[in-house]
Amino acid sequence: MHEVMDDRVSFRHPDWDALAEEHGICADMHYHTRYSDSYTDIRQALRLAERRNVSLAITDHNLIGGVREAYGYDTGVTVVPGIEVSTADGPHILMYFYDAEDLYSFWAEEIRPKLQANPWLGLRKGGEVGWLLDKVEEDGLNCIVSAAHPMGYLGTNKGLQVCIDKGYLPKETGGRLDAYEVICSGMTRAGNLRSLECARDMGLGYTGGTDGHMLSELGNVLTVSDESDTDGLLDSIRRGRNGVIGLEKSIPRKVAMGSASLSRFMAHAPSSVYVQGVQAARRVSSMRKRIR
Repeated sequence: MHEVMDDRVSFRHPDWDALAEEHGICADMHYHTRYSDSYTDIRQALRLAERRNVSLAITDHNLIGGVREAYGYDTGVTVVPGIEVSTADGPHILMYFYDAEDLYSFWAEEIRPKLQANPWLGLRKGGEVGWLLDKVEEDGLNCIVSAAHPMGYLGTNKGLQVCIDKGYLPKETGGRLDAYEVICSGMTRAGNLRSLECARDMGLGYTGGTDGHMLSELGNVLTVSDESDTDGLLDSIRRGRNGVIGLEKSIPRKVAMGSASLSRFMAHAPSSVYVQGVQAARRVSSMRKRIR
């Protein structure tokens, strides 16, 4: 199925070789490794990215070890310095830095002090999405900020837009970002289309990525740009000059990914249950306030 919903967004499986010839850079902008809730080895991911002619944003939850390791290898793959911040109040926010050293400094100063026992889940109190966006604006961070899977997963508040729609966050929160992830392969088509609609309405840029937790997923959703390097790619997202191409995962693949990710969380089961319980309590509290 080849469905074009926007002149810059196409729901189809990417032809890696053809896209590499047509565009300057084609990047999976949302990918996880063994440094968070995946088993994927960095070297294997880089080798596959090179075979598929794609670039890669390593966006582990709250951690940057994968980016550091990737930068230690001499490959032909462009690695975008990234992180997926799991905020204290739920939404997952993708941050892409122009310079890896800026990412390292931001993480050490702002993210590391707020890590829970399970570092992949929501940050400690004080690490809410409003705090994160304030830091970006007030400190003038040289990065692109995008909402990961804006409509969330399975009724959770892990998407920024679903939190806005439910009244957990002010409506103006979305407009403070640079972009929305408009194709996330872990989402449903309806969820991706809603994300695209919201991004259009707010005049935001587009990003796309697999949210991959298994090696085989790498590159199945791509953010494409006619620019040739990380700076150009991020600039094109900010200016609305890039495209997004890819498809959602099948249900069996979603189950396989979820099973692989769940087994990683079992090592931090007590912390995982605690963090999820705190976020559920916040949702209930928000609902009660709106009912009153």
